Amino acid sequence: MIVVTGGAGLIGYNLVQALNVQGITNIIIVDNLNHNGKQKNLSQLKYAQYFDKNDFLSQLPALQNITTIYHQGACSSTTETDINYLQQNNVAYSKALLNYAINTKCNFIYASSAAVYGNGDNGFDDATNDYAPINGYAQSKLDFDKYVTDVLSNYNGETKIIGLRYFNVYGFGEAHKQHMSSVIYKFFQAYQQGNAIELFEGSDTILRDFISVDDIVKVNILCATKAIENGIYNVGTGKAASFQDLANAFSNYFNNATINYIPFPEHLKGKYQYFTQAKMDKWNKQNSDFTFENIETGVLNYLKKLESE
Repeated sequence: MIVVTGGAGLIGYNLVQALNVQGITNIIIVDNLNHNGKQKNLSQLKYAQYFDKNDFLSQLPALQNITTIYHQGACSSTTETDINYLQQNNVAYSKALLNYAINTKCNFIYASSAAVYGNGDNGFDDATNDYAPINGYAQSKLDFDKYVTDVLSNYNGETKIIGLRYFNVYGFGEAHKQHMSSVIYKFFQAYQQGNAIELFEGSDTILRDFISVDDIVKVNILCATKAIENGIYNVGTGKAASFQDLANAFSNYFNNATINYIPFPEHLKGKYQYFTQAKMDKWNKQNSDFTFENIETGVLNYLKKLESE
């Protein structure tokens, strides 16, 4: 049996779908169906059981034969200010799942975040100890990463424990994320409504390491099924692109869609990453033949899926 937390969210949905393609349906999905987009995602998947995330930990001890936990669920809002909630939802919950995995000897593959690196002054190297989270979400991810690092420093057990620091993920199935959805999806929504797409002023200087959810899924499955060493790994393409580059690609695809520039929001100042680019040496040493989709291919494939929906 495989557990996927956040199984109706962007990454979890695509992960379960990929497992279904392989003929795997003995899956337990854990999530909170607080949006129609999640309910729609769930309806398209094949699985054995569904648990609300708030009920799952109490039910976990009675479950049998769990081989892998893909822990994708979390509060991912970078503007969430309730620190106690973030600590309970993103840290304490994750600790409980990890401890269960160790005690039952099942794989534990979990989602971390490049947000732990902050504004990038210290780079984006998963071999570093220089972190500078700039919001509560990032701090919660770093807190659990530190817990995992401490566990692994004295660990000689059979459980595979791997953390994946996702950079800027985009892809089909993110409608429920609302204001936290990728800029590509926001562009598409505006275009479908007959509006111009909007960019922050100075977007040509705001660069991110954008990675397709399809690649995220491949990495997760690879970690669970291949000989990957325990540890925490960056998961990005290793190449940054600007938001202006994304807007240009979108505009070209949709026959010169209009781009409007808006002032940078006050509430994001000091809480926003202006540059991300994964240092991928650690991952590449383990997986020298793995290639990530470039931004042009990834965006093209995503837009085709959105148009066909």
